[in-house]
Amino acid sequence: MKGVIGITPGDQAGIGPEIIRLALDSGKLNPGFTYRIIGNPVVCTPGKPTQATAREAFNALEESAQLVLAGEIDAVVTGPVSKARMHEVGFDFPGQTEFFADRSHEENFAMLLTGGSLTVVLVTAHVPIKDVPRLMTGPEIIRVGKLLAGFLSLRLERAPQIAVAGLNPHAGENGDLGREEIEIISPAVAELNALSPIYTGPLPPDTVFNRAAAGEFDGVLCMYHDQGLIPLKLHAFDNGVNVTIGLPIIRTSPDHGTAFEIAGKNIARPDSMIAAINLAAELSIKRARSLGRR
Repeated sequence: MKGVIGITPGDQAGIGPEIIRLALDSGKLNPGFTYRIIGNPVVCTPGKPTQATAREAFNALEESAQLVLAGEIDAVVTGPVSKARMHEVGFDFPGQTEFFADRSHEENFAMLLTGGSLTVVLVTAHVPIKDVPRLMTGPEIIRVGKLLAGFLSLRLERAPQIAVAGLNPHAGENGDLGREEIEIISPAVAELNALSPIYTGPLPPDTVFNRAAAGEFDGVLCMYHDQGLIPLKLHAFDNGVNVTIGLPIIRTSPDHGTAFEIAGKNIARPDSMIAAINLAAELSIKRARSLGRR
């Protein structure tokens, strides 16, 4: 039997519906799966989101969560939503990542982005820069580092090599530019390596991504949102994928927003949606294989 990937269109005033249609018509999706669009069509004007489009995006997320948790679909791929509009209709989460963690009753999760030859994971995500040093604790670095290792081990089917980025310029320059590397990050890396010697760092953030993109590392453990997303989007802007790791389900998403400004103009590219769908299929197969089901 073929597996089933569920796809939510996101806010239907954005580019979600058109990139899904282009992805399904591309001939580039894994033929071992069927693809089910979740949710109901909404009459709307491209580029003009409303509470109705936000409410239906929320409803589609609820339905997709129920289906994937019940095992009726193998994975869910989510289209982009307008967080501001979603908040107007009762969506009380920073983003879709946190929504699926809540519906899965899982607190041990993280946001991972992958595309091209880069994979990055975030120790802190949707928080102000000023709060990063306080939230970037040793236990959090260890927790997210373990999640990254688990994801890469599943996907690569071997032990990965993981780089750990420093927080400060030049990874603190031996304390001259900040002591977080000495007092927080290095002890966390040592504890991670005591469990599995696959981590290197803390490394200077201005060079670590070049080394990872060249193949020296399979993933980079990043301390904050833009530290990881800026190089990822520079390297793989059109085919980056957002993955919520640590959940009992598989959830991926294209790594871009609603792009209301180009919705309905037939110029949106489906590359990231194609990549998100195919990664969901790949992870579904590998997770099933690891559990002895395929």
